[in-house]
Amino acid sequence: MTSYRGNATHRGNAIAVGVLFIACSAASILSAVPLGSTLDGPGYLAKLAVSNDRVVLTALIELVWAATGAAIAIGLYPVLREHNPALALGSVAARVVEGVFVLVGTLSLLALLTVSQQSPAAGAAASSQATGDALLAVRDWALGFVGLLAFGIGALLYYYVLYASRVIPRWLSVWGLAGAALMVVATIHSGFTQDFGFSTVTTVLNIPIGLQELVLAVWLIVRGFTASTARSVAPSAVPATTP
Repeated sequence: MTSYRGNATHRGNAIAVGVLFIACSAASILSAVPLGSTLDGPGYLAKLAVSNDRVVLTALIELVWAATGAAIAIGLYPVLREHNPALALGSVAARVVEGVFVLVGTLSLLALLTVSQQSPAAGAAASSQATGDALLAVRDWALGFVGLLAFGIGALLYYYVLYASRVIPRWLSVWGLAGAALMVVATIHSGFTQDFGFSTVTTVLNIPIGLQELVLAVWLIVRGFTASTARSVAPSAVPATTP
């Protein structure tokens, strides 16, 4: 196999995707820090009402999360489409869906902030609480289920193409496939239990993909992609025959 280092476009993609992996991982983790346990418990509206700055900071971090998640698949697309255009496009679509639902969760949080700050003056605590509960449920399902499920599906698609094409070491692709599969299992578990926090089960199942993405990021930044001599995993055209 030969290196893609000589191809400035692919080398640039590798570095950009590596940086995006780090930024996306950091944003997804840090997004939970500013608010901490503010949204937990029956008095979350009162706590949220005095947390304007922390809500805005959380929203900004989640915007980075949404943008970088989609950008990862877009950055991988030029390399992956050489081996399987359909799955490459599918991975982009899945991670764009992830970004959309992260933004749905962000908008729900901002709407929650508005509801929490209006509830004392409105004189309708029960109505405000019901609205807040609905918005919180939308945020939980958008971020903790649909968004993560879309991420897992997108990751499975591009790690399969990366494995088949050998543009990164196969041990790294297998690690990614296993980690993404475990994350999908963790997300489905969260959906059935409706526990979208950092439970022991989901944390343990999400660790492999988290570590793998950091290792992959460093690999792409330092080593880049490898030009594979393996056959494309996409269906090849039937060669023309000469009489």
